[in-house]
Amino acid sequence: MTRDEIRELAAFQADETKGACALSFYFQPDPPQDRSHRREAIVAKDVVKQALKSAAAQGKNGSLHADLDRVLDLATNLRGSARGIAVFACSAQNFWKEYELPPHFGGTHIYLQPQFQLKPLAALLGAQPALCVAVVDRQRARFFEFRLDDLRERGAIVHMLSRSASSYGYNGYEAGHAERRVAEEALQHFKAVSERLRIDLEQGIWERLIVGCQDANWPEFESHLHPYVKQRLIGRFSADVASVSNEEIRDHAGAVLNRWITERASAKVSEALDLAKSNGRGVAGLRRVLQALEAGEVQSIFFTENYSAHAVECPHCGHLDAHLIASCVACGRNTRELTDVCDAIIPIAIRRDIELFYLKEHDGLDRAGNVAALLRFRSDQTTGQIAAAS
Repeated sequence: MTRDEIRELAAFQADETKGACALSFYFQPDPPQDRSHRREAIVAKDVVKQALKSAAAQGKNGSLHADLDRVLDLATNLRGSARGIAVFACSAQNFWKEYELPPHFGGTHIYLQPQFQLKPLAALLGAQPALCVAVVDRQRARFFEFRLDDLRERGAIVHMLSRSASSYGYNGYEAGHAERRVAEEALQHFKAVSERLRIDLEQGIWERLIVGCQDANWPEFESHLHPYVKQRLIGRFSADVASVSNEEIRDHAGAVLNRWITERASAKVSEALDLAKSNGRGVAGLRRVLQALEAGEVQSIFFTENYSAHAVECPHCGHLDAHLIASCVACGRNTRELTDVCDAIIPIAIRRDIELFYLKEHDGLDRAGNVAALLRFRSDQTTGQIAAAS
């Protein structure tokens, strides 16, 4: 799933005037109860059949019924799947997208709404950057793209070194010359790998880097990394290119990434809360976060893990309000109540490339209403500065 595909989902709006509905189906496999894996398929079918009954009771047949029938066919054949699956459909607007995902988004569910339900995805995608994993030794380098627990190799560099100095026996001059030649070849290899990483970064192929490298080789390789590449390095693990498996690379990289996200989220939310107290580039609480979001000020949003709150949305102008008011304060039109304001916040955040962080534990965020934001700027202070300068 690419960022452009995620943005496409976030921008989708079902045409309710024509009875259209955006269907979102999430399937999460459970640990198998027996070898037949029947239970997970049964659960998925039951979820879809309940949605069919609900749609029929509300008189929503036609295209929605066709979408549900198609999802039911899919659910019937899910037995033994080790991956999660997400389906986004609206046949009234000729839309069907199906994705494999890591099985970590909280269960099998189906949603029928004006927009696609992206909250389960947001917890996965949240603060995950485009990530490169480079596994390097003195003569080989393998490059991987790592996203949503999916590791894909995208190239390699191999420099075969000259014969080892040891093969020259005990002749001091020849052995020393061979050692220097091997060291020079290894140096050129590290420079080539570093240059490849620099070029890929400049081309926007990746945003953050994880390196797998034996401890003995790391100081020499690190010394050749471009400063911009070093700034994007989020961690390292020890690995031998010749023997490490793709599964081991994925597990090591996943552990480094999760640790980095957790530490970064904790540091950034603390920064946001401190800045909120000093009337700086931070806000806390739903009302202030929604105001900052509407003003285009938000850089990062922080939620506690299971955050949910009621709010209202104006279908006409898109204004969000933490107060459950009947009329929009911006345009005067009737509002509609949202049982979970995240359903509106998340698509906006995805479209604007705002980072989303979910924190399992943070006392400061709990006390601040379970939602906060770090801002790019504060428009009220910017306006005041402009007025003072004039």
